[in-house]
Amino acid sequence: MAQFRDDEGRAQALSHAAGLTRRSALSYIGLMKWRNQLLALFCLILFAAFGVFYFQHWVVQKPFGIILFLGEGLAPGRLAATRVYAGGADAPLSLDSMPHLALVRNYSNDFAAPDRAAAATAIATGMKVNNKSIGADSRGVPIANLIELARRSGRATGLVTDGIMTNPTAAAFYAHTSASSDQTEIARQLADGLGIDLVLGGGAREFLPETKNGNRKDGRDLLLEIRRKGFDLVHSKAELEAIPDWRRPKLFGAFGHAELAYADQIEARGEQPSLPDMVRRAIELLQYNRAGYLLVVDAGLMRKAAEQNDAEHTLAETVEFDRAIAVARHYAGAKSTIIVCGDVALGGLNLNGYPFRKDRGIAVLGLNSAGDPWLSWASGPNGGRSYGAARLAAQQSPSASAAPSPGILQEPAAFYAPAALDTVDDIVAFGSGPGSDGLQGSIDSSAIFRLIRDLL
Repeated sequence: MAQFRDDEGRAQALSHAAGLTRRSALSYIGLMKWRNQLLALFCLILFAAFGVFYFQHWVVQKPFGIILFLGEGLAPGRLAATRVYAGGADAPLSLDSMPHLALVRNYSNDFAAPDRAAAATAIATGMKVNNKSIGADSRGVPIANLIELARRSGRATGLVTDGIMTNPTAAAFYAHTSASSDQTEIARQLADGLGIDLVLGGGAREFLPETKNGNRKDGRDLLLEIRRKGFDLVHSKAELEAIPDWRRPKLFGAFGHAELAYADQIEARGEQPSLPDMVRRAIELLQYNRAGYLLVVDAGLMRKAAEQNDAEHTLAETVEFDRAIAVARHYAGAKSTIIVCGDVALGGLNLNGYPFRKDRGIAVLGLNSAGDPWLSWASGPNGGRSYGAARLAAQQSPSASAAPSPGILQEPAAFYAPAALDTVDDIVAFGSGPGSDGLQGSIDSSAIFRLIRDLL
């Protein structure tokens, strides 16, 4: 009997020990599960942090909006004079706040100084071509441009210019020809292809037949053909503003027979949109495409004025160009990429003499206290009659009794030419937004193409 109780006690002790062992085992297993879960969570957090770090520093983030500004004649020397004209020597431009900057080496396939056709083609296609060629190599073979590549990637596309829509700088983004002077052929390519969702600018006469006061000898009314393709056709600032911005646009704006009006031509500007107006509306209309957009903006009025040694309009339109850039940065947002680049340096404009720090506007357009011009050009109209050795020879000639006009004296050129000449100078490029950090140091003009292509 006693032995039975001892066996029962041992059994109970063993059972109790087994219970403790089982609880210990379960506790240990629970602890291991909790540890493994914490370890897995830590690894997940570490992996996610590494992924974010990798994405931020090694993966190119595609911007929703990409805007390329082309300032015709925008070289480094233009910037300081524009600041002085705009508000004084210490007045900042919108360009000055863009974080990335590069000097751009600029030449064509056959000349040290490209014309604007070859210069713009290098930016639009990444290939150096001969002067007078637009979007075509030396054999005349078409080269794909940024707008064509953007369409293939699903982006909406737009082209805005305050010059004529068929000028060589704008045409480099849609045309393919070895004759940049054939404006009617370039207009035909734009109308027949029309692979651009939004086109705004001047130069309507190249799209109209002679019977409608146009330049076309083939009798085609390209504006009517464009409308038949489903595009909204607008001719004024009011019509542009009335276009609904809740759908992907098919819009063609022809706001004048030639280039648009200068900023100070108030009456015409009441009917025509300014460059900032067109940039704002283009962004508002293009941003409804889910895959993003590419907008190319050509500032052609800057060149029109510079070709005629018209310093006041040259600087005023450069200020207008800077305003358009500020509008784009506001409406496109910080996550869009904005690139600003010149095409080819022009005329050799210099601000000389000793303007006071706060002098601005027309105060720097005349002669300084010594009677010397503050603004002068290296080449262009009136040079042979107003400056340097040519001026001395003219003064000694019997026909020198008639004094030149004040305008000639105020903006002389060292070398006479019917229009200011392109120069062998670096141009300048600015950038903000994703991918624009490639603008640094000295780069080739074709690098602008590669930078934007990789963001599409």
